[in-house]
Amino acid sequence: MQVSPAVSFAPADLLIRTRLEPDVDNRGMVVIAESDDFYRSSEIQLEGDRAPRTVTFEFRSLPPGEYEVTAVVIGTDGQRRAVARSRVNVM
Repeated sequence: MQVSPAVSFAPADLLIRTRLEPDVDNRGMVVIAESDDFYRSSEIQLEGDRAPRTVTFEFRSLPPGEYEVTAVVIGTDGQRRAVARSRVNVM
């Protein structure tokens, strides 16, 4: 997962680019940007082994804070198959 920019001024627009290996058991992806005072998330469905290798998310107008950005791949059983984390700072 790549998150850019790593440091920015509020209100910030984050671009989150995720890469994954298509797999028959991949059914969804959730991306979360969370600070002490703010939470935003986005979820998409994946078509297993026909899913794209790169999925891009954009979160607009984030207020100041230190954010943990998390991407989670969800399997056919509803459980987490993979997790990636990154930190960004919005001043």
